[in-house]
This record gives sequence, C-alpha cells and structure tokens, in this order.
Amino acid sequence: MKATYRSPAIFLFTLSVLSSLAWSQNTPLEQPKITETKETVLPGSLTAILSNSATFTTLTKALKTAELDLTLGSQGEFTIFAPSDEAFAKLPTALLTKLMLPENKGKLRSLLLYHVIADKVLTSELKNGDLKTMNGERVLLKIDSDKVEIGDAKVFNANLSTNNGIIHSIGKVLVPKSLNDFFALDK
Repeated sequence: MKATYRSPAIFLFTLSVLSSLAWSQNTPLEQPKITETKETVLPGSLTAILSNSATFTTLTKALKTAELDLTLGSQGEFTIFAPSDEAFAKLPTALLTKLMLPENKGKLRSLLLYHVIADKVLTSELKNGDLKTMNGERVLLKIDSDKVEIGDAKVFNANLSTNNGIIHSIGKVLVPKSLNDFFALDK
C-alpha cells in the first residue's frame, strides 16, 4: 500500500474556506446567560413575621448577623421560642455587642438555634421533658395546665402561626450549656 500525502497548502486552504463559511453566517457567539439566584425571605415566613414586629428587632438583627434569616424564611418547618427585645435587654450590653461580632458568628448561631426546633409544634402538642433543639443540645420543657416554660423562660405569647412555622414568645434568652463559659466572661 502506498501512503498518500496531502499538501499543507491544501489543508490550510480548506481550513480557511470552512472558517469563512462559519463567520459568514453573521451569528454572534452566544454567551451563556449567567443568572444570579438570590435567596429571599418568603412572605409570611417566620423571618418575615419576626422582622415586621416591633417586639423582635434585636432577634431579627441577630438572625441576619448569624445568617439564619434565610433559613427561617424558607420552605422548612420550624418552631422558634423567640426572645423579645426585653429578653435581650436583660443581657449585658457588652455581651450582646460581642456576640454580634463576625468572629463570634458561630456562637451567635448556636445561641439562636438553641431557640429553634425542627417542626411546627403548638403548645398543645408539647410534653414535659427534654426537647432537642437545632443546635443539637437539649432544653427542659415544663408544662402546667396554664403555663409553658422552656429552660427557665416562660412562654408568654404562644402559637403564632406562620407559613413555615410557629412562634412562641419568651421573656428570656436561653443559653445552651456549650456557651456557659462565653456568657460567664461578662459577669
């Protein structure tokens, strides 16, 4: 068998013709469309209801700082034992300021998730005993005929229903055992 060699000039000519045909179509190169999906807080969600309330301005700020506002403003189902502004005011100001610093975001997240359980739960469905929170720790729940206590905080406004959960207002910030040392720094 005899090998056939083609001239490099013929190859370059063919390549040139094909290239000009492709460009003569006048079709601009399409750039892939880059769409930025920005998560938002859904209307009627826990985050939306809390942020529209004058009672939870500190909690709302803390949720944004800890980047939990989108989580609690999404499709999941949650129950939050929401400390009021008065509850946060009982904390030393320096401690609250320290918690809001970027380097303490993990501690703030842990503190806030200690107030949240993964499910919609009305007070009528709660039972005495330990309740597992979303930070992984447990908190004691005490139920009497006319009152509910979580940790050592009384629930004073209960069963506010939202699109993705339930809000129970409490008058004290709950501190998980994992943060006892951090909170002891300002005493």
